[in-house]
Amino acid sequence: MGKGDCGDQRLASEYKAGYIPWELIQTHRTAESRWIVIDGCVYDVTKWSKKHPGGARIIGGFAGQDATDAWYAMHDKKEYVSKFMKPLLVGRVSPDEKQKTESELVMDFRELRHQVENMGLFRVNPWFFIGHLFQVLFLEVLAYVILCYYGVGWTPYLTAVILLVIAQAQAGWTQHDYGHLSVFSSSRVNHIMHHFVIGILKGASSHWWNFRHFLHHVKPNAIGKDPDINTAHLFLLGENLPKQWGEKKRGNLPYHWQHRYFWIVGVPLLLPVYFHLENIYFVFRRRNLLDFTIAVAFFTRLFYFYGPLLGGMGAFKFYMFIRLLESFWFVFVTQMNHIPMEIDKDQEVDWVTSQLKSTCNVDPSWFNDWFTGHLNFQIEHHLFPTMPRHNYIHVMPLVKSLCKKHHLNYVSKPMGTAMADILRSLHRSGDIWYKAYYQL
Repeated sequence: MGKGDCGDQRLASEYKAGYIPWELIQTHRTAESRWIVIDGCVYDVTKWSKKHPGGARIIGGFAGQDATDAWYAMHDKKEYVSKFMKPLLVGRVSPDEKQKTESELVMDFRELRHQVENMGLFRVNPWFFIGHLFQVLFLEVLAYVILCYYGVGWTPYLTAVILLVIAQAQAGWTQHDYGHLSVFSSSRVNHIMHHFVIGILKGASSHWWNFRHFLHHVKPNAIGKDPDINTAHLFLLGENLPKQWGEKKRGNLPYHWQHRYFWIVGVPLLLPVYFHLENIYFVFRRRNLLDFTIAVAFFTRLFYFYGPLLGGMGAFKFYMFIRLLESFWFVFVTQMNHIPMEIDKDQEVDWVTSQLKSTCNVDPSWFNDWFTGHLNFQIEHHLFPTMPRHNYIHVMPLVKSLCKKHHLNYVSKPMGTAMADILRSLHRSGDIWYKAYYQL
């Protein structure tokens, strides 16, 4: 589907009201009626959203809005997807009104995407991903061999734990690649590998990850749309929400201490407790037999290999200890790019602006790249989610130039600063709530 091509011009031209005004499009943003705009073409996705592989909430987040750049960013097989869109077409936006939504920044970014595609930056170096997967499997085997050969004394036990924490963390970054369909040209093979890495190697649901993570990508840091910041039951984030809650005397927790209890209920409990419960709830609610079977296979593997060495309960404690340590790694890497940035309700701004306001980078280095799974290039990843991560370094100068031209703030920090900013932002948000609550 090319630019400005709705796929069925006859249907578009026969819309009874002619061109569809934006005022009308913006009224179709409810669960009963959802319209989205892609390349100036208006689609009624009300019923289709329930069948959408990424979930209905992703489409719902763009109801009544232009979703062009999000659509291009999140889909790898665009011609294939377009076939499903043709029956949903209801009309077009007039050229004049379409032009109003296409600022110079939007057009420059679309030109940049075209340039990046021509440069081959969406092509994969297969050895890069083979190497990372081998790293994970090697560490898994090495940890087991150490326990078998040296016994379960404290030294081999802790050595195996450290190796498996590294393996699990790196498997987390590796599954992220397959989940974004950025490794193989075949979506099916990407999905199979995603099930293998996140399921067989990590014991989590692939469909749960897709549902949650893609919501985060399309509307990062948007209250009510990004599940990663849906934390008001424990933490208040940003500046506006804490102020609103404080003024309305809402909140039963001492949020002005949240930067302290973050270490108790945030970091150590996310992977060992919350994500396990969320996975179980998701799989059983969706009755997803495949993900359930894969999770059973993961825990069968765990107890089959480590049960004879550590005992049944010992193997479980061993696993939870690994998850506890991994949680520290995971939380700081995934949150340092977003929590310190702007957090607010959906401002319905263009794709580039929304990503730059809510996302920051960590300065690149061989260690930072490895430690974060290249998520230190968070800006580039959010602008081009299906790009293989080994190419972020090559697109980074182009993104910086785009930001400089349009006076957008391109934020990149040392890793220590980025991690500390999580706590500083929690402290700041908590103080805002406290002052508003007590009218200081």
